[in-house]
Amino acid sequence: MQSNKLGLWVGGAVVVALLAGGGIAWAVTSRPSHRTAGPAPSSAAPVVAETPTTPPPSPGADITGPLDLLILGVDTRVSVPDWEPHSDAIMLLHVEPGLKSSYLYSLPRDLRVKMPKFPKAGFPGGTYKITEAMGRGSRVPGSEKHDVAQGYELLTKSLSAYTGIKQFQAGVILNFGGLQKLTDALGGVDLVIDQKVSSHHRKPDGSLRPLKPGGGDYTGPQAVYQPGKRHLVGWQAIDYARQRYGLPDGDYDRQRHQRQLVKALLGKAMDEGLVADQTRLQSIMDALGDSLVYVGGRQPLEYAYALRDLTPADITLVGLPGSGVGSGGSYLGEQLTAEGKGFLKAVTAGQIEQYLAKHPKLINKV
Repeated sequence: MQSNKLGLWVGGAVVVALLAGGGIAWAVTSRPSHRTAGPAPSSAAPVVAETPTTPPPSPGADITGPLDLLILGVDTRVSVPDWEPHSDAIMLLHVEPGLKSSYLYSLPRDLRVKMPKFPKAGFPGGTYKITEAMGRGSRVPGSEKHDVAQGYELLTKSLSAYTGIKQFQAGVILNFGGLQKLTDALGGVDLVIDQKVSSHHRKPDGSLRPLKPGGGDYTGPQAVYQPGKRHLVGWQAIDYARQRYGLPDGDYDRQRHQRQLVKALLGKAMDEGLVADQTRLQSIMDALGDSLVYVGGRQPLEYAYALRDLTPADITLVGLPGSGVGSGGSYLGEQLTAEGKGFLKAVTAGQIEQYLAKHPKLINKV
């Protein structure tokens, strides 16, 4: 795994990836298409016509899809060596063959899945919440350290076993602080809020709500996000997208809000013409720093070039319904409904469009 600023260019990270892809397209199409003319040839010298040369194909031009890409939101810095990572947000982007349309969907953080045996971490395997996969896989036997690359490997193995997706071509791991930086670097974001959301964590001025004396919960005034089109700065956008308490469908509402935020950020970047502003694009890369990790078999620039024509209008947001799982009165996690599992089967069978035509309620309209 590599952690560097080029991670911003990963084509599959939807926001960072796709806006960067347009930047690459701008750089490519802005190059001179012919040589600068030299001195006029002497009348005595024979005129030799230059043989036009065909430029080599751009890196990534051979990528035609389909692609399955991972976008993971984690709870703190991924660069802390002894921190055990947990994936609080798991989004998957499926790009259809031809790279002209895509589907962004989420899996519940508490989804119960079977995790395979993973000797690298001394993990015997078992059934756990998917959010635990990175942590369990990241453990280094005989050490207090944690290896994020190992954690990602167990997570993708577990996701492959559950979804039937054999390979994820690339992934991005971004903490909420990094997403806040990205939002602020874009000057905030316009988001259509679909339901009233009261913050569990923040006051109206953005400061953190204090814990009640003795602990257990937070107290004091709350930031509130009312339905309608709103302009949100970084802390507001992230605070809104991370709330689940007090919402009718809890984490499922939160998943939808996170997908909406990702799509809105991409739209903001493209509306402002960021793809042609290389200086500003570089400043965003610098701002993200080590809050983002890119994982992939090919270079991020290659995916970015391949997805250069994908726009927000080409991304369909999909919500997968689920319900809680319990035993003896104890909450164990979540499970997808038959309708939700059916969508995953449609992904692997290449029949998403047909499936959504029969199950239109899965599509998020906002």
